[in-house]
Amino acid sequence: MIVVVKIGTSSVTKLGGGIDTGSIAKLAADLEALRAGRHRVVLVTSGAVTAGVTALSPGGLRPSDPVTLQALSAIGQHRLMRVYDDAFAALGLLVGQVLLAPLDFGHRQRYLHARDTLVRLLDLGVVPIVNENDAIADDEIRFGDNDRLAALVAHLIRADLLVLLTDTAGLFSADPRVDEGATLIESVIEIDHALEAAAGGPGTDGARGGMASKLAAAKMASWSGVRTVIAAADRAGVLADAAAGVSAVGTTFLPKPRSLPARKLWIAFASKPTGTLVVDAGARQALVKRGTSLLAAGVREVEGGFVEDDAVEIKEADGVVFAKGIVRVAASRSAEWLGRRTYELPSDIADEVVHRDDLVLLTDP
Repeated sequence: MIVVVKIGTSSVTKLGGGIDTGSIAKLAADLEALRAGRHRVVLVTSGAVTAGVTALSPGGLRPSDPVTLQALSAIGQHRLMRVYDDAFAALGLLVGQVLLAPLDFGHRQRYLHARDTLVRLLDLGVVPIVNENDAIADDEIRFGDNDRLAALVAHLIRADLLVLLTDTAGLFSADPRVDEGATLIESVIEIDHALEAAAGGPGTDGARGGMASKLAAAKMASWSGVRTVIAAADRAGVLADAAAGVSAVGTTFLPKPRSLPARKLWIAFASKPTGTLVVDAGARQALVKRGTSLLAAGVREVEGGFVEDDAVEIKEADGVVFAKGIVRVAASRSAEWLGRRTYELPSDIADEVVHRDDLVLLTDP
């Protein structure tokens, strides 16, 4: 079994700042237990920025401006890796650092190269440790949090299991911090709007993610055919139990029977939309039932200032987004194409507003 494990900032750093060497030692032991069971493991870790904050200004507040955060990541990344290196070396294991950027998943050759590198590390008996390349990431082109990155890595290496380790036991029926009656949801077949609404924001000040981003990552993994478990990092034997399918280890999300190819997974979950197309009922029917491209004739309104090759959301007049895609026309020229039939379009405007190869349905037909 190939297992991708992601651990959040709150689980690898101390409450007052700094790297929690004890937590990382436990994680290393848990990962080694998986390897002893003949599983191949990849670790996706957060915590570099917090490590950088502590190194530069112990006890200081985490800044909010992107450039400083990127600089702090550069300071903290190798410190975090040093702790991982020591923890795994104590168990006789080698680790390899892999820093990824969104473009590594959006371009075919970079995607294949990233996959080949990770697979070769696994073949060599090395534990790959993945993080986003925060120090040079463009704030407009980034994953947003390592939960989504972990889901993309799981798809990249065709993993069987994704485990998202956090500081809570899993997904609850309500926020357990404010509702004493909240109960653990042990298994999820379908992630719907009600479930997404139940997920809150980041649990700690140092985290970018939170349960909402873990739910988004679980949805991505589900659409990749990967079983996902959200569980507590401090639970004894958490990874072995997750791999064995032990009940109540956390919240388990079952994979969909069909899986999206890499490019469509990227379009659906990792590309940032810059606008919206509002379509009529006939266009929706054609997209959902017949799998067609979106033509200009079916578009009733445009929202946002998107240009060619931007990601856009697609919705009907009811406001519910049902698809996402890469647009082939610019919003600035909407007066020339909006609602027009193909034969009415100027010669330099694409026949399809969104081609079916660049379109993903976000709901089941």
